[in-house]
Amino acid sequence: MLELAILGFLCDGSLHGYDLRKRIAALTGHVRPIADGTLYPAIKRLEAAGLLTRRLEAGSVAAPRHMLSLTEAGRARLTALLGEPADAFITDENHWFVLLAFLRHLDDPAAQARPLRRRLAFLTTPASFFYDGDRPLRAADFDDPFRKGLMTIATATSRTELAWLRETLADLEQGG
Repeated sequence: MLELAILGFLCDGSLHGYDLRKRIAALTGHVRPIADGTLYPAIKRLEAAGLLTRRLEAGSVAAPRHMLSLTEAGRARLTALLGEPADAFITDENHWFVLLAFLRHLDDPAAQARPLRRRLAFLTTPASFFYDGDRPLRAADFDDPFRKGLMTIATATSRTELAWLRETLADLEQGG
């Protein structure tokens, strides 16, 4: 998820490491805060792999800053991650949101539609947080107001996402 977020934000434009960290935190931080001890080693690995470059830029008020930019190899890696995302990007909501944040970087509507179809298939498979044997439980199955609330909120969220997925897929199939 971190690699996709770094490459995605740098595809939008060059950034200083601190600005990159703030953007990643805004996208994922409420659930998975990003620490410098995680971000900067990831940046170094991506730089060593030739996926991004670092250049020194004069600061307007402060000391010079290291600006990070995506390379063509980095753009290709981003395209690959977006075009064929790992299962976690389809099944985990936080990964899914990171994928959605950058899916626009795929130029081909058919390529954009593939992960959306995978997410649609995932969401339309009967599932629950709770089961009675093999049967998924629904909000109406609970007397507990908290589990009923959890299920009610999750169901409303899923319905909204399903409607958006179907509408967006129809738009993509019509060319845009």
